[in-house]
Amino acid sequence: MPLPIFLPCAAGVEALLAEEVQRILPKHPVHEARGGVALEGDPLAVMTLNLESRLAQRVLLEVAHGSYRDENDIYELARTVEWTQWITPEHTLRVDTTAHRSPLRSLNFAALRVKDAVCDVLRDATGERPSVDTRQPDLQLVLHLGEQEATLYVDSSGESLFKRGWREDKGDAPLKETLAAAMLAAAGWRGTPEAGGALHDPCCGSGTIAIEAAQIACGIAPGLKRRFAFERLLPFISDEMRAEVQRLRSHAQARIHASVVPIFASDVSFRMVDFARRNAQRAGVEAAITFNGGDALERPAPALPDGLAGTLMVNPPYGERIDVAGKAARRADEERSADDGDNRHAPSDFFPRLAAHWKRAYTQHPAGWTAYVLSPDMKLPGAMRLKESRRVPMWNGPIECRLFRFDLVAGSARK
Repeated sequence: MPLPIFLPCAAGVEALLAEEVQRILPKHPVHEARGGVALEGDPLAVMTLNLESRLAQRVLLEVAHGSYRDENDIYELARTVEWTQWITPEHTLRVDTTAHRSPLRSLNFAALRVKDAVCDVLRDATGERPSVDTRQPDLQLVLHLGEQEATLYVDSSGESLFKRGWREDKGDAPLKETLAAAMLAAAGWRGTPEAGGALHDPCCGSGTIAIEAAQIACGIAPGLKRRFAFERLLPFISDEMRAEVQRLRSHAQARIHASVVPIFASDVSFRMVDFARRNAQRAGVEAAITFNGGDALERPAPALPDGLAGTLMVNPPYGERIDVAGKAARRADEERSADDGDNRHAPSDFFPRLAAHWKRAYTQHPAGWTAYVLSPDMKLPGAMRLKESRRVPMWNGPIECRLFRFDLVAGSARK
């Protein structure tokens, strides 16, 4: 019997995720919801989504839903589930709780009642209780409490899906892989000459955008290098299910190919370029990316064939993330040293100078470049003296941002 499946995602990514899931599972109706998408599917669909989705944060399986008034109602709701079909007493579990306008005073106590229910069901059936493991549980449960209704999910992913299994070197404010994939999806970049063309990230940091793009261009499934929680749960550990998992992985491995578009990544910090190169090697895409050091305000545009368009994809340093570096940093230091007070939060001229550089370096290419910039500054186009052709709402963790699109066309540079 198909289970209700919910895939949470970053705010603003719901429509993109719905399109992605429809491509992965074309025969399954998909419904957008607040904070994610919903569908129904069997164990094969669950395995496929974990392996193939770039935009989902997790793949959650709904096992109970109902109204509640207090913690006892939560306990009774959790007891309705046949937990012996999911785990044995030798398995471990953990319960996480989220809430939206819940009247309960303690979310921890609500989670404890779910744990009690699971343990009591197993004890009644087998005479033994499973234990709790807060770090690497076999069964990871998510309890979501609304104002009047509660939903209990089995997390089939385990670690969040943004953890692709290749990142070891990271900088001060690494971009999550799921958000990098959302930026590329919003730009319509598919790693082909017809859909986005070449790609360049001139502020690459530890390489997330370029590596995600290279995996897309090479046909590499995002979950190919990691394991999932469902592989330890009873519905998925039969010989038949394990064979299905192996078949999915083998099929994903067989479709890997060389990129047909060039991908470039550069950063003012040579240390970060080294981090990015090592991450790309672990991700299996080092050969698909050309890495360089250099200031984003000075580095020339990559040379492309006349008929190939280019996409600039930038998650620049800002606000709660990290300060800019290179020429902009030196200019900001000079401004601060000339000021008697603490001027650390004064806006630098990084963005207008970046835009001026783009107008000089990127508008001469016959097929054109299109730039996408993720920023929380809603006035960024004015600061860059560029007119955006599109802005897409997108959240970077707790920071509300917009993905701005700028079309860099010949003749747009002012003399």
